[in-house]
Amino acid sequence: MLLVKIKEYESSTQIAETLDKEISDTRSALGGYLHRMDEIRDLAEKSRKVREVVMKLAGKKAAGETPGEITVGDLNIVLDASPSHELESIESVVKSHQERLVALQKAREGLKPLEQLGDTEGIKYLAVESNGIPERILFKIS
Repeated sequence: MLLVKIKEYESSTQIAETLDKEISDTRSALGGYLHRMDEIRDLAEKSRKVREVVMKLAGKKAAGETPGEITVGDLNIVLDASPSHELESIESVVKSHQERLVALQKAREGLKPLEQLGDTEGIKYLAVESNGIPERILFKIS
């Protein structure tokens, strides 16, 4: 879901500080998810191997369908989630955080020319933000 809003800042420095904090928070969260993903990846691999051995011993082939999943509207519900389900979900979250980090870094880099303005007393900065990332900055002279 895309959330667009307008946020007012006193200076380009304030915008930069906000972006720096968002970058730091996103990196921290991403690191946590990457660590968790590594742990679950190991568990998912062990679970897959056990399943293959049991299926082989039972003389059955793995079903192509995913039992225990139901879709209600746009929501996918997984009953009795396996490590593979959790790994898939965490991989999705990691990808999202990586994309956000890149977008934040690009916005921060794009802000650098504004830092050369110096004293901008009497000017408000109105940032049009999409999911917390400035896409457009309006100067409002008061």
